[in-house]
Amino acid sequence: MKLCLALLFALLCSIFAPESVSAREMIEFPRVKLQSLDKVTARTMTFEADVGSTLRFGPLYIRVQKCKKTSPIEKPESAAFLQIWEVDPGAEPEWVFSGWMFSSSPALSAMDHPIYDVWVLDCLTDGSVPPETRPSEEEATDKEAVKKEKSDEAEAPVKPQETEVKSSDDKQSFSF
Repeated sequence: MKLCLALLFALLCSIFAPESVSAREMIEFPRVKLQSLDKVTARTMTFEADVGSTLRFGPLYIRVQKCKKTSPIEKPESAAFLQIWEVDPGAEPEWVFSGWMFSSSPALSAMDHPIYDVWVLDCLTDGSVPPETRPSEEEATDKEAVKKEKSDEAEAPVKPQETEVKSSDDKQSFSF
């Protein structure tokens, strides 16, 4: 009996050992597809934004820092690192959200705002670069160093220039 329990324990340990657990590798994408909701008017809007850009939805400014997606052979998952702040006229900018949002579980890391909701739908290519294309290790290191320098410059939210948002639902342009 003890031998059976020992064998069962050894088998379970070998199955669940850290070496056998593989982490999901996620591929970076240059664009994100977001959806927003104005809870007062029930107006929803789906739009796309480039990584590194800042766009406006009502009094909210949304900066997209990263967008990653699992490979096609894995369980579908898209995640974006967003920074969202609210700028009311005559008031200081106020952080509303800063963190990763996941398309498969929007409530896992949700933005808490009484009027607006924003969530991630997908990560997209810009059409010119295939998703499988990755920079070399040296290029990636150089790009990360440049991004880090840029992110160190802007710690607090500032009011950016207004950005034109194109709706992917009806192919119209909106300017806020």
